Amino acid sequence: MERLSTDPKFADIEENLKVIRERIAAAASESGRSPDDISFMAVTKTIQPVYINHAIDCGINLIGENRVQEYLEKAPDLNLDGVSFHLIGHLQTNKVKKIVGKADVIESVDSVNLANEISKHAKNAGITQDILIEINAGSEYSKFGFDPGEVKEKVLEIGETEAVRVKGLMCVAPICDKKSDLIKIFQNMYNIFIDIKAKKSDNIFMDILSMGMSGDYEEAILCGANLVRVGSAIFGPRIYRDRH
Repeated sequence: MERLSTDPKFADIEENLKVIRERIAAAASESGRSPDDISFMAVTKTIQPVYINHAIDCGINLIGENRVQEYLEKAPDLNLDGVSFHLIGHLQTNKVKKIVGKADVIESVDSVNLANEISKHAKNAGITQDILIEINAGSEYSKFGFDPGEVKEKVLEIGETEAVRVKGLMCVAPICDKKSDLIKIFQNMYNIFIDIKAKKSDNIFMDILSMGMSGDYEEAILCGANLVRVGSAIFGPRIYRDRH
């Protein structure tokens, strides 16, 4: 796809990535880790392939999409050599077949039923699908994910499922008026992550703690996140187009 070097958005993306990497490095250092310990995902929901490819040219090697169909439509126009793809949005069971084996990780496994459906299609494809278990960290009625109080039991149950591999946890933090409330939510997520990791169950690896987005990735890193999902802070405000 042709790129217009005069497009000012390219320079904005470059500057935004520079700033975000500096902030990730500072937060990692403050938390006693190296910046290399933090995976930096570019969330590409509603973003045109030309801008995603520019971010990839600038060193992004992990992208995340919310919708299966949007990713499948964009993928042929993306330069994905050496780039991993995670599905991070709610996954309906009727879309599972389309994405199993195409996503390196499905981060948004929010029910045992969904895990079973992923297992079925992964077995049919002869693969093992890496997944994260989504936690509804703020116990919000409008959000998907397991309740924090039930997640340990559900993770162990899903860990028994064939053809899926539990690689960690994911959450979308609620909007908090006080930073202290946000920190408590992230710290609780980290504690759950560590507790499950300590059990050393087969097929449950707890390598990834995916939390933190454009507005709170620094706090998430300080609380133990090792994967942050940043979209608008890279590409600017999303432009939603009428799908009808």
